[in-house]
Amino acid sequence: DAPVTLKILQKWVPRVSHYFDKDHYTYVGHQIVIQESIEHFGAVVWPGALALSQYLESNQEQFNLKDKKVLEIGAGTGLVSIVACILGAYVTATDLPEVLENLSHNISRNTQNMNMHKPEVRKLVWGEGLNEDFPVSTYHYDFILATDVVYHHADLDPLLATMEYFCKPGTVLLWANKFRFSTDYEFLEKVCNIFNVTILAEFPESNVKLLKA
Repeated sequence: DAPVTLKILQKWVPRVSHYFDKDHYTYVGHQIVIQESIEHFGAVVWPGALALSQYLESNQEQFNLKDKKVLEIGAGTGLVSIVACILGAYVTATDLPEVLENLSHNISRNTQNMNMHKPEVRKLVWGEGLNEDFPVSTYHYDFILATDVVYHHADLDPLLATMEYFCKPGTVLLWANKFRFSTDYEFLEKVCNIFNVTILAEFPESNVKLLKA
């Protein structure tokens, strides 16, 4: 099937807001307040997170997350993990140590009063200590979520190894990314060499592609 062409919906902004460091979004009928930080790439909401959040909300029959085990790698601000929680998943949100405090804050404030599975926040450095921290005998995920994890950095091989490590038979990888550089497409080619890849949707105005592997 040809990928669907979509637009990323604008975030909902309240009429009066006293928060200059927070963004407001509405997904699955819930207002989500995200605190960002300009100190880290991982503490900003990027277009891929908006695209995947929107897609998960609109395609719940195709990708039913209720009671599924979901791992988000490079969770950043936690927006996608929060949406997955609202949709009923058992979520583990992971990122680098320096991002975890802001990530934990966002996930806690947006899920603490809801009737859902309690999400977990954990450190994950791509390609490092995978079998020690997430042994295959114990950890199996139905879905791996990743958004804008590919940009101009040197960790693409460890990222690919991490994706491959967690994607066991029956696991679905949903990856949304803004394609900016030739290295992004080179990484996509490597992913296609390992996984069975389908482009689910494209968001042309933001150069975001959403892929299932």
